[in-house]
Amino acid sequence: MAQKLVILSDMWGAKKGLYITSYLGYLQQYFDITYYDIQQLANIDVKILTQENVHRAFVEGGIDTAVAHLLKKETEPAHYLGFSVGGTIAWKAGLMGLPMKSLYTVSSTRIRAEKSKPECEITALFGDKDMYRPKLDWHQEVGVKSNLVSGFGHTMYNDEKIIGRVCLDLLTAVTQPIKKMKEEVQAHIKIA
Repeated sequence: MAQKLVILSDMWGAKKGLYITSYLGYLQQYFDITYYDIQQLANIDVKILTQENVHRAFVEGGIDTAVAHLLKKETEPAHYLGFSVGGTIAWKAGLMGLPMKSLYTVSSTRIRAEKSKPECEITALFGDKDMYRPKLDWHQEVGVKSNLVSGFGHTMYNDEKIIGRVCLDLLTAVTQPIKKMKEEVQAHIKIA
């Protein structure tokens, strides 16, 4: 049975979410995927779609609304993949008890304000040119390894190279325990 993967979009959701189809193309054959357009999850209905308006709607209550809705919708342990604010929503929900097997965030710059981390395996990926990424001391204080990709900015998750890397990372993380279990069983069989 496939492991569950919950994907949370960036602040644009499906409106500018063509990159999501690339992730789904790679991952849907290996995971049972649930996708959330975080504008819908946050009940955001901005009349004039500008970056400033959408960002403001998330900061002024949308993030908290999305976290509350995610906590109600997802009650079983799953792997999480979040882009930008989507990663921040998953992070905050994890701190509030969302059952997580792992959390993989890409360009989730708003997590830099967090003082603690969810209790699961975490990968936080940032472009070294993302001027809003957390500083190195934040990574050390919170206990999250710094993963910087050279030459990329905030929207790096749209790039095919990053899409491939993230998908490979997720598949490797899920298949490693299976590989280890197979090796242990094979070693046990040889002993017996």
